[in-house]
Amino acid sequence: MFLTITTTHRPATDLGHLLHKHPDRVQAFPVGFGTAHVLYPEAVEDRCTAALLLEVDPVGLVRRGRGPGGFALAEYVNDRPYVASSFLSVAIVAVFKSAMAGTCKARPELAASPIPLEASLPAVPARGGEAMVHRLFEPLGYTVETEALPLDPAFPEWGTGRHVALRLRGDVRLADLLNHLYVLLPVLDDDKHYWVDEVEIEKLMRRGEGWLESHPDRDLIVRRYVKHQKHLYNPALAQLDEAAPPAQDDETAREDTLEERVSLRDQRLGSVQAVLKASGAGRVLDLGCGGGALLERLMRDGYREIVGVDASVRALERAARRLKLDLLPDAQRARIKLLQSPLTYRDRRLCGYDAAVLIEVIEHLDPPRLAAAEGNVFGSAQPGTVVVTTPNREYNVRWETLPAGELRHPDHRFEWTREEFATWSQSVAGRHGYRVRFLPIGPEDADVGPPTQMAVFER
Repeated sequence: MFLTITTTHRPATDLGHLLHKHPDRVQAFPVGFGTAHVLYPEAVEDRCTAALLLEVDPVGLVRRGRGPGGFALAEYVNDRPYVASSFLSVAIVAVFKSAMAGTCKARPELAASPIPLEASLPAVPARGGEAMVHRLFEPLGYTVETEALPLDPAFPEWGTGRHVALRLRGDVRLADLLNHLYVLLPVLDDDKHYWVDEVEIEKLMRRGEGWLESHPDRDLIVRRYVKHQKHLYNPALAQLDEAAPPAQDDETAREDTLEERVSLRDQRLGSVQAVLKASGAGRVLDLGCGGGALLERLMRDGYREIVGVDASVRALERAARRLKLDLLPDAQRARIKLLQSPLTYRDRRLCGYDAAVLIEVIEHLDPPRLAAAEGNVFGSAQPGTVVVTTPNREYNVRWETLPAGELRHPDHRFEWTREEFATWSQSVAGRHGYRVRFLPIGPEDADVGPPTQMAVFER
């Protein structure tokens, strides 16, 4: 069982600091089912590779009662010593625990920064095949390469099995890469070699923090991670729902009440509709679509394809009910899709569209996630037109029921002035090759401007 992690960050040998394992040494660590070895096949200024070699003792597994069952010789004849499974996950946390926590006294700034990393695994059991591997890792921003492995190289006519060679590439924090592997390798295998209980939920929450709650296949990951045990699956999902951004219908009462006087919601949706029509777009993304208010309007506007995207499963369920997807004629149903996907991780499914809309979305993102969302939308997806709306903080003084200094919504991370929004928008446009113009939404006050501000980015 073999895992290599390579970086071309200079000096590449800093990988030794991040992993807390010196490149000039070969180290061995006993684990309950064998021995984990750490060594560096290459360690020079411009390229460094760390290898984790795990020797699994199959006879020892049988003696401990951990061998797989299924047929008479399964405990002795199986793939466990040779493939990346839950055994490797346990070895990763045993050997690289400090690296997984993101701690590095010698290079703290490097531990906190994305660097070019490549992880290679020669044999991964993947229930669901290569497609499942791509489903799990691509939403996290990796370039994924897979190769289905033959059942027996000596008999190519037998075809391939469920094992694949896997290579992941991306600019990520080392801690994130290790935590992704720790969680997703046993998920791909759809099995674990040990008994799972409530402690497994705590592990999943810790290792999945910051990415699992918004992963498009979150439910599948949780189900497989806890070995399909319902008494663990449902509590784990409940904890992830608490970690996700609050559902719009549950938390927007104050904001809706404030804006009711000027029918601001309808003006916002109408303004976005008008901009999209003028753009000539045929295929449109509604990013952060919530309960589907804009999607409902866009369905009447004759677009070839409309895609609603949200990190919240509950929001997408509300959107599906609002749009009555199960009752639509086939031709109309084929024009609309709902996708679960976070804005903070690049998703290739979002590429190739004419226009994208983010209505009252960016203010719900803290600065690191806002930067990640920018890279996803403007750097990766690159639609021809991007429409962004956000509250104008200056206008808040016009609402007598809003206490001074408070934001319109309890989940807002910020609310920008017109100058702040313009500065951010012009910076984004400059970085990604867009032009940007600004439009007011709602009654425009001579002193403080409109209640909502809109930026239209065009390539």
